[in-house]
Amino acid sequence: MSEAVSRRSAIRLLGAVGAAGSALGAAGCVAGVPPGALPRKASPAAAAAGKPAVGARVDALLDQLTLDEKTALLHGGEDPDPEADPDPRGRAGYVAGVPRLGIPALRLADGPAGIGVGKPATALPAPVMLASAFDPALAREYGQVLGREGRALGRDVLLGPRANLIRTPYAGRNFEAFAEDPRLTADIVGQVVRGIQDEGLIAAVRHFALDDQEDGRDTVDVSVGEQTLHETALRGFEAAVAAGAGAVTGARYKINGVHACESGPLLDEVLRGRWGFDGWVLSDPDALHSTVASITAGLDMEMPGGTHFGGPLREAVHGGSVPQEAVDLAVRRVLTTLDRFGLLTDRPPARPARNAAAGARTARKVATAGAVLLRNERGTLPLTGAAARSIAVIGPTGRVPLVAGGSARVVTDGLLSPLTALTRRAGKGATVRHALGEDPYGRALPPGLLAPPAALDDRRVEAGRSWSHEGRFTLAADDEWTLLVHHTGKRPSVRLDGEEMFPIGPGATERESGALLGRAPDGLYVGRRTLALKAGVHRLAVTAEGGAGGQRFRLRHTTRATRAADVAEAVKVARAAHSVVLFAYEDAAEGHDRTSLGLPGGQEALIGAVTAANPRTTVVLNTSSCTTMPWIARTGAVLQMYYPGQEGAGATADLLFGDVDPGGRLTQTFPADERTTPVAGDLLRYPGVGGRQEYSEGVHVGHRWYDERGATPLFPFGHGLSYTTWAYEKLTVRPERGGLRAEFTVRNTGRRKGTDVAQVYVGPSERLALDQPVRVLAGYRRLTLAPGESRLVTVDIDARTLSSWDAERRAWVPGTGRREVFVGRSSRELTLRAKAVVGSR
Repeated sequence: MSEAVSRRSAIRLLGAVGAAGSALGAAGCVAGVPPGALPRKASPAAAAAGKPAVGARVDALLDQLTLDEKTALLHGGEDPDPEADPDPRGRAGYVAGVPRLGIPALRLADGPAGIGVGKPATALPAPVMLASAFDPALAREYGQVLGREGRALGRDVLLGPRANLIRTPYAGRNFEAFAEDPRLTADIVGQVVRGIQDEGLIAAVRHFALDDQEDGRDTVDVSVGEQTLHETALRGFEAAVAAGAGAVTGARYKINGVHACESGPLLDEVLRGRWGFDGWVLSDPDALHSTVASITAGLDMEMPGGTHFGGPLREAVHGGSVPQEAVDLAVRRVLTTLDRFGLLTDRPPARPARNAAAGARTARKVATAGAVLLRNERGTLPLTGAAARSIAVIGPTGRVPLVAGGSARVVTDGLLSPLTALTRRAGKGATVRHALGEDPYGRALPPGLLAPPAALDDRRVEAGRSWSHEGRFTLAADDEWTLLVHHTGKRPSVRLDGEEMFPIGPGATERESGALLGRAPDGLYVGRRTLALKAGVHRLAVTAEGGAGGQRFRLRHTTRATRAADVAEAVKVARAAHSVVLFAYEDAAEGHDRTSLGLPGGQEALIGAVTAANPRTTVVLNTSSCTTMPWIARTGAVLQMYYPGQEGAGATADLLFGDVDPGGRLTQTFPADERTTPVAGDLLRYPGVGGRQEYSEGVHVGHRWYDERGATPLFPFGHGLSYTTWAYEKLTVRPERGGLRAEFTVRNTGRRKGTDVAQVYVGPSERLALDQPVRVLAGYRRLTLAPGESRLVTVDIDARTLSSWDAERRAWVPGTGRREVFVGRSSRELTLRAKAVVGSR
């Protein structure tokens, strides 16, 4: 059966439900109560212990709640306590409770890498770095930090983790995801959910489903087949449900013509019916487009306001288009979850104190475990001897540490710069010098540039006042400028030759910005614009408003001459040092996708100039996702650090000096160039054409696509180097409990302790007439061994991994017969292989 047939069946299924929902909304007919699974009842033991059964307690509350109170529990509102989150950007959601009945208000937080409120919290490494450790136990510890701190900071629900795959390398929030691989994503998501909820915080896994890009996320309509959905996009969410997630966040996308928050087949048939989910479903901010169709499909809560589930829902009940039972069912799901977490009792769980030291320890552990050494030539790393005593540190992120931005932004207790960490680790007698190399914040305009003159480098505007200036300047030759405005309040208007340089953008595009480029080191917001300027006279007009609290602003710029001077200084410093550590960055955030896989700005030219001056250069990548590297052959080493969190500087020093072995492995394929990616040359696949997108790669997502096409990547999925060497041997595979059991030996053949990730893949079944990948990740094991030590590794390959989804049967079907198993250090370094027969169940 082809994926095209599967896709058509999915379109018919989802389209029929969508049409029915639209008809109900237009005709004003009575919507039925979704037939999904009801919430779990309290155990007989709980009832015998004298505690009211959950069902009975919730029933009693439902009997006492008015319709106004019920609908108030089904949508967000304004938090009456502004001190609960001093930063408006961190107010991810608030649901008013019902005090007279002991139903508490709920405060929600963003938090893929730390609790995003306007108070100090642990800034953990980005989720993609966590997944790079291939360590589910560490993922649970990561989740426990989120859960404990969320509770300590007054939150009840965490909007996370993100269970979507890294489908396209251009997606702006890839750093918030875990992997391109469905199995690895599922493993990590499940453990993060368990960790969050271990501490009493409700995890609202997001975004259900197919929220795999930022561009067009509010309008795109994805055409996708059932087999693709079940085998790839839904695996992480299924794992979250199996882990007991209390809530699920609906996506903004349309899926096969139906908004995700109106999809009965997804919300009711799959999520509740097939998986047994008994929590509640809330919408992503502004992802709701209807009242009747949404609540009929199984959407329980609208965020962040009540546009559809406030007054319109009450009117729909009074008018008969929504039955009271549908509202009661949604409220029941919310209350049952709150009761499960002890929030409806007379004595709800006490909030813990924040343990900043414990959070910092976990952050350091994750940052070292998830770092990936991509390249290491000529013994460049670790830094020892002369290499450790004379070091040039190049790049702005060598001095300004880069943590995650956008919805992952966290107010930290403090950040150590990599320059400081490296200087401390190098110790007395070592020489460590820094050069900027590239200036992301700009220089002051020359004093005599404007006529009439104006001081624009640190201007203050009093509250309730405004300030403006108009002037002219003359360029003797054509030039390329980057104009930057730094500000504390409303962004000043800057008009160059009559054109507004920094127009206010809509929605998340305006609100969210990267952690490095969006803020100056002193906290001022930054806007930037690069443009070509002709020789001659130019007009510059600046207007700034003080607003209610006054503001500071400054206007800065870079030119070809300033950029050349920065590179020249970096080359000078690099040439004088024995070793160079060059920090390169790419600053991604919610609201927009990447426009290129290359390093932004002039960083590629900077790397070229520095490596020409000193080939003993290690490039440390603080990037959100995979990066193309036309400059790599000239480097000594490349260390992928992603966004390493608040302890990233110390972790980077640990790795560069060899205090720890780099045990991270890539969770996404790094392409050789932009012409060879799963979405290259196919606009319908990404970013979509005319608001429509096709997941035409089917089940061949990520590394599976490279295998299916025979394409050679720059670095394959699972790749990562070590400071020691490894040998794999003695693979045996045999049937075991409906699946297969692989056993093999891993030996550390080097002279130092090291960490490796042994990876197991399995090939297709010849007996299945369904589309199958060349290989799928079947399991893995992270292990640390002393020099000369060996270990017998056992990996069980479960029946699900050996099965495919049959859209006609609406079920998983086993891939029986002879299957080939591969073992090695990456998806392309598979040194062992063996075959075994999978029998019928």
